Formats: sequence, structure tokens, C-alpha cells
Amino acid sequence: MNADKACGLDVDSGYVELAVEVFSMLADATRVRIILALRDGEMSVNDLAEKVGKPQSAVSQHLAKMRMARMVSTRHEGTRVFYRLENEHARQLVADAIFQAEHTLGGTPRHHHTPSASTTAAAGNGAA
Repeated sequence: MNADKACGLDVDSGYVELAVEVFSMLADATRVRIILALRDGEMSVNDLAEKVGKPQSAVSQHLAKMRMARMVSTRHEGTRVFYRLENEHARQLVADAIFQAEHTLGGTPRHHHTPSASTTAAAGNGAA
């Protein structure tokens, strides 16, 4: 339990408000889709726009906000900009939120049926 307090997991932690901001940033379907699209590696804005089915300008605006929140980072190659997840935590938050959403449907969620889903989620801390 001391490790939890050292990491800011205490109820009176100053990180609580920042965590709420993280959830607020993820309270948008396009941003969740962007994180899902980026879980396998970096992508350009155009590729992301196509993948999430939104206009490039809208995806750019979301990416700018996510970059300010340090959820994504960029790499430049000539005139192209590639986006990637800054760390594994946003990917894990989204995976856990999807799994929690599956529980709301009742019955046994898919991620409990297949060992690969749970394994993938656990591996999501590094590679999924």
C-alpha cells in the first residue's frame, strides 16, 4: 500500500484532479478511436483520418489537444508528421474502458471468453 501512496494513488493525492483531466480528454469517441488506431504504432494525420473515418482537419485538432495533454508525440519526416502514443498508459486506459463497457451489456464479456483478449490487454502494457 505504501507503493500506492508513493505513486499518487492515495485519495488525497494532488494527481486526482489531473486524472480527471485525463478522463475528460478521453471523453470523446474520436480521441478514443485515435488511441486505438495508434496502439500498433505511429501514423500520419491522413492515415489516422482515414482509419477513424473523420476529416483530416478534425483529426488534426484532436491530435493537437492530445499532444498538449502529452498523450501523443510526433516525429517529422520531411513535410509529413507522424503521431504515436507517448506511453502505454492511454492505450491501457482505453482498453480497460472498452472492457468495462463490455460488462455493461450483461452476460460474460468477450474479454473473459478468450484468453488472447486478456493476454493482449496485459501485453498492452508494452506491446499490444
